[in-house]
Amino acid sequence: MAAPTANAVTAGTGDPARTGGTRLSARLPRLVLYALLGAFCLYYLLPLYVMVVNSFKPLEEITSGGMMALPGSWTGAPWRTAWSEAQIGVQPTGLRPYFLNSLLMVVPAVTIATLLGALNGYVLTKWRFRGATVLFGLILFGCFIPFQIVLIPMARTLGFIGAAGTVRGLVFVHVVYGISFATLYFRNYYAAFPTELIRAAQIDGAGFFQIFFRILLPSSGPIAVVCVIWLFTNIWNDFLFGASFADYDSQPMTVALNNLVQSSTGVKEYNVHFAGAIMAALPTLLVYIVAGRFFVRGLMSGSVKG
Repeated sequence: MAAPTANAVTAGTGDPARTGGTRLSARLPRLVLYALLGAFCLYYLLPLYVMVVNSFKPLEEITSGGMMALPGSWTGAPWRTAWSEAQIGVQPTGLRPYFLNSLLMVVPAVTIATLLGALNGYVLTKWRFRGATVLFGLILFGCFIPFQIVLIPMARTLGFIGAAGTVRGLVFVHVVYGISFATLYFRNYYAAFPTELIRAAQIDGAGFFQIFFRILLPSSGPIAVVCVIWLFTNIWNDFLFGASFADYDSQPMTVALNNLVQSSTGVKEYNVHFAGAIMAALPTLLVYIVAGRFFVRGLMSGSVKG
């Protein structure tokens, strides 16, 4: 039997230089993609970097043109000023009293809207009745009504029920607007829930609310997380309703932040403004950091089941 030639040996073992070049060519698109993603990440994080860095600087360092540089002398004075600045004129300019207002507004509004949306989704999918599709369409229409259209009717309604200029009035407004989105999420999620389980529970004697609280609601974790994050973010970041329907004592965090910026006279205290903006954005940022993966998972689950 003839011995293999040199060319055959080379072809069988492969050229190391050529193999390395092939691997590099295969990895090049992925490396370019990672580089682009890293560049976009830096681009989007740059404003956050500027805000955080300058919130710990004395004002003199910012006005001297060093916004991108790290602080020469770190200070927490801008944070203390933004949080608890003394009263100026009619109302306090610090954010501390209004942070509690936002919490008292967001927590009940998110809870009530989520529960009502889940109840609506349950009724529209498992207790079918004539006109259910039309009713769902009318509820869904509430997702597309601009806020500006309802300002005057809502103001008159709040005055009629005695909730104008109060935190509970803001809770009522956000519940009304949040029900449409919550109903959409839960209706799509419950549409694929096995109806046989509902029928079996009815045969065993379970009532309307027993089925809801013992069967459907415990299995609604993924879509409930989606609904809570969506409502929390929108309600906390709302400015229009807070500026339109709140009084001095019931203003939410976003309106107080605007007042903090507008209260500066003469030289703008950019370090204080940056610190206040971070305080106002921190709750929603923490919510996304803690529950962001559950938000994506629940959103995809609801979209597939719907």
